[in-house]
Amino acid sequence: MRMVSSLFSLALIPAIFAASAEEAQIILSETDPIQISGFHHLQDVEGIINIGNEIAHRWVENGKQFIKQHGLTYEMVVHPQFNDYKLRITEPKLCDPTVKQYSGYLDISDDKHFFFWFFESRKSPEDAPLLMWLNGGPGCSSSTGLLFELGPCSISDEGTNTTHNPYSWNVHTNMIFLDQPINTGYSYSDDGRTINSSPVAGKDVYAFMELFLSRFPEYSTQPFHIAAESYGGLIAPNIASVIYTENKKIPYASPGLVKINLVSVILGNGLTDAYVQVASVPDYLCDGPYPIYDNPNGVECTALRRTVPLCQRMIKACYDFDSRLTCVPAALSCASLLYGPITYSGFNPYDARLACDHKKDGPYCYRQLNWIDTYMNDSEVKAALGANPQHNFVSCNLAIAMAFLFQGDAVHNTPLLLKEMINDGVRLLVYAGNADTTCNYMGNERWVEQLDTVFFDEFSKAPTERWVTMHSGKMAGTVRSAGGAGSGAGNVTFVTVHEAGHMVPYDQPEAALDMITRWIFDIPLTFNIVDLATPVMPFGGI
Repeated sequence: MRMVSSLFSLALIPAIFAASAEEAQIILSETDPIQISGFHHLQDVEGIINIGNEIAHRWVENGKQFIKQHGLTYEMVVHPQFNDYKLRITEPKLCDPTVKQYSGYLDISDDKHFFFWFFESRKSPEDAPLLMWLNGGPGCSSSTGLLFELGPCSISDEGTNTTHNPYSWNVHTNMIFLDQPINTGYSYSDDGRTINSSPVAGKDVYAFMELFLSRFPEYSTQPFHIAAESYGGLIAPNIASVIYTENKKIPYASPGLVKINLVSVILGNGLTDAYVQVASVPDYLCDGPYPIYDNPNGVECTALRRTVPLCQRMIKACYDFDSRLTCVPAALSCASLLYGPITYSGFNPYDARLACDHKKDGPYCYRQLNWIDTYMNDSEVKAALGANPQHNFVSCNLAIAMAFLFQGDAVHNTPLLLKEMINDGVRLLVYAGNADTTCNYMGNERWVEQLDTVFFDEFSKAPTERWVTMHSGKMAGTVRSAGGAGSGAGNVTFVTVHEAGHMVPYDQPEAALDMITRWIFDIPLTFNIVDLATPVMPFGGI
């Protein structure tokens, strides 16, 4: 089973080798219980609330609703168009106390609770775009990205402390980190059940955004970007598709909904088009910049290449006849045949330049990921973030990954979700570190090349150009782009990041911040500030 888990559970995610709320009961007194279905009715009555197996006290103060649950106080946000959802919010001062923060849960009436952590931008938050970050998985918390890659602080001292991250992506963006799917990180379900497919995630995230923006309308008019890593290459397009589809309904829907200003989808070292990407595995492992085999014509490489046609036929059957009968065998077979050698190579599957000693480096080859569990399970940290003290934080949940694997989720035709929205103006940025064997840059560039949009011909002819960072003038990688009429960052853009593995912001923090800042301000990565008389982007202070 360990080999089978390699592709669409272990190898495609940076962390693997690891009473119902259908009714809400409000009790005004011991003798006067009232059964109420749906959270939105709670705004009418104060008292003791029984939601699922959790008892809470609710009251109204200064026009806002508050709730005290498992010893913690939250502001409670409800929405008349989302009867089965409510938001619990607290205001922590961890990680980066210089910026405004919110954290808490999206509660769903079927006993699911999604944890989020929001940070305002360090610069001009009133004008900064809004960006949601989703980590890989399925089954890995967004807090791994927050504390290990691109958040305002970095984990340190074996999980007893954090340090300031000057390259955090919230330098110029208001950022939401969301733990999904359920039962990752602080997110949990009362009965232990979880979801097992990427499309299911979209509906809940859309509801979260509507409640969040109704409570904080100051962020609702700015551009909204969805950014994801690894398995997020499947999940983020599904979320974006729901938001895009619901946006088009708003002129005809009930009033009170926010039109979410979705402007781009950002995918880092992701799995998005399995059919194209699996074919790149032998090319990368045998002929790439960091090959794991010495002889590209040897027995190992020959065997890998022979498996590609079989694997692609099975994935094509899943694309054409979407069912567990076609998709699960494709996921299991490709995992074992093509990605098994990565698992047993002795190299870090997320960085081919490094060896991996699991006894010393931990199950994910990065000991810092274990530190995150230590930090996030500290009782004071949990209390400050409003995390349920009865549930342990888990960076990556193997059971969730296996649930997705046995649905064949990873071999669905996700690029189909992107076509219409890109043609309609939603921009796409795909980037990949060139040292990642898990979701290698070759396969990522190829699926972008084959993406059937109005920019297909332009991208196929687009040259590969140098990318030099604005701040240090360092050659950080290469870029290909279509759209933007030469004056923008492009409508379809692919970036190869040199000397970076699966977690680009960890390996190349300055380059990653340079890339994301140019993208959100729609400035070409091919611009070199050395050639300009004056700066064209707000990079002061980096």
